Amino acid sequence: MGSKVFTYEIQVRWGDSDRLGHVNNTRFVEYMQEARVHFLSSELESVGARPGAMVVRKMEVEFLRPVTDASGPLTIDVSVLHVGNSSYTIRHVVTNRDGVHCATGDALLVAFDVKTERSRPLSEAERDGLERYLAPVTTG
Repeated sequence: MGSKVFTYEIQVRWGDSDRLGHVNNTRFVEYMQEARVHFLSSELESVGARPGAMVVRKMEVEFLRPVTDASGPLTIDVSVLHVGNSSYTIRHVVTNRDGVHCATGDALLVAFDVKTERSRPLSEAERDGLERYLAPVTTG
């Protein structure tokens, strides 16, 4: 088990802001998705785990601070909260250029068999790769 964190940097794009000058809340989910895709493709492949098809079953986002055009580049830290038989939960923490946490999002992903359109067990390689980023359990 590890407690590594995958860090991804993304620029705030001109079209991401709404009429109030804040990054639209839907863009936060896109930022998290982009970081998650890079995490799964680069980090799992680096340990020999070819990531199979996955679907997002559930996602919760807590918006803590507004993000504006001047907030970037943003850093998205990705870690794994839970690894089950066919699913896992990824935590995304969005931080602005000044180190202020702006949002946290948790996504429950399910390994998916595209032929049967049903869930499938995670492979041992997928599980091993995910568990390298498993966050330590804290209480209190």
